Amino acid sequence: MALKEITDALRTWQLHNEEVRQQTSVDQSESRADQLARIARARKDYAYFVEYYFPHFAKVRCGRFQVQAANRILKSRNLKAVFKWARAHAKSTHMDVFIPLWLKCQEKRELNVMVIIGKSQDNANTLLSDIQSELQYNQRYAHDFGKQYNAGHWSEGQFVTRDGCAFFALGRGQSPRGLRYRDQRPDYIVIDDLDDDELVQNESRVSRLTDWVKEALFGTLDGGRGRFIMVGNLIGKDSVLARISETAGVHVSQVNIYDKRGNVTWAEKWTKEEVKEMETFMGYRSFQKEYMNNPITEGAVFKELTLGEVPPLNRFRFLVAYADPSPSNNVNDRKNSTKALWLVGYLDNRFYVITGYLDRVTNDEFVDWFYAIEGYVNGKTQVYCYIENNSLQSPFFDQVFMPLFHKKGEERGHHIGVVPDTRKKPDKFSRIEGNLDPLVRTQRLVFNIREKDNPHMQRLIEQFKLFGPAMKAPADGPDAVEGGVFIVNNKVLTIAGDTIVTGIKPRNSKRY
Repeated sequence: MALKEITDALRTWQLHNEEVRQQTSVDQSESRADQLARIARARKDYAYFVEYYFPHFAKVRCGRFQVQAANRILKSRNLKAVFKWARAHAKSTHMDVFIPLWLKCQEKRELNVMVIIGKSQDNANTLLSDIQSELQYNQRYAHDFGKQYNAGHWSEGQFVTRDGCAFFALGRGQSPRGLRYRDQRPDYIVIDDLDDDELVQNESRVSRLTDWVKEALFGTLDGGRGRFIMVGNLIGKDSVLARISETAGVHVSQVNIYDKRGNVTWAEKWTKEEVKEMETFMGYRSFQKEYMNNPITEGAVFKELTLGEVPPLNRFRFLVAYADPSPSNNVNDRKNSTKALWLVGYLDNRFYVITGYLDRVTNDEFVDWFYAIEGYVNGKTQVYCYIENNSLQSPFFDQVFMPLFHKKGEERGHHIGVVPDTRKKPDKFSRIEGNLDPLVRTQRLVFNIREKDNPHMQRLIEQFKLFGPAMKAPADGPDAVEGGVFIVNNKVLTIAGDTIVTGIKPRNSKRY
């Protein structure tokens, strides 16, 4: 490391320490009774402990999941656990700093030798430095639980407090064998963000590192006695975090930025609007990986899509607007699918995805999309409108969507004719792959390049890129495009008497 880098790092460290010291000032006029009451409460109430002793960290209140994790760790002395929390959910701060210091300050001390594991020795030293700074400069902690700084036993990467509590830092893969302080073996090991994007691409490295965690590292505990904790977010389906999570006897806490009902899990920190903005900016794949513990491999089926110019609309004999609806009217319910409507045409042996919509919207907004499509075409050619209407969706189509179409038509003085697509569809993956992959591979499915900045088109292209047999990513957009292609092919066959997509057979639809 260059001298300037060392100087800058030292200055940053000193500024951080001074901030800790300044923000943890003590009320010297309080009574001993008040102090003892606070200590008793802090040992029981984790959220209060964090807020009082760490005001420089605790800019927002603890989330429920953080308090639950702390209580579980306190109550379970021989806990083996994985805390699979999304990014920015303070997993390192809680597991590396707050919880160890909470264990240490209990009436009967719950922590004697702590080991923190990082991606490298330098990374581990940095992680350990946060708790080292608190023990040396946090006035409130020292005032209530005694002076911690121990001159002569205070170095980077390892130190011992005045009361004989030892702390060590190790990089991944380094030998932890024989690690102890006097007669004490480690009783709190925390493995922090061990995986990285490069590691999870190498199965053999993942295997070797998983063995190291389960053998050499776990073996430093006293016959399995102690708290053995791993934290991180799931950045790869096959990762050390994933493999440890699947190990028998391991408690797994998974926290995503959205809970199962679509609400923000750490609502004390973010609003729904803020999270939605993050999701929009990052895109589905990145957001799922970083904030939903759902890493998705890109390019499983549709590896390369074709963007190109769309001919003038008046050259098309007709166009099809095909919709894949989600019955839900709750735009915040993450369990429900997105609604999709895409305008598809065929000309000169190519299918064109011209424009459309893909989003979580209300049913009322969904119906408005059809009028927007009609305005886009503006009478340049005939547009046929279809909505997927399988047996599960039929009640919603008849009882919800059709009355809405009628209501909109009355309001606008103009009704749109909609055809329910009652085709009995095969398995979604097989159908989309079988009917669209040949077109994609031969560059006969063209996405309108003039719509490349349209967020709806961006979501559609992303869904195509993430489409795969595991179906972890939504596929409502590709599903609607496949439906449009099928209808177009059926109509061209009817008109011209020949097929344009091998394997697709025509069928008749009843028109409402």
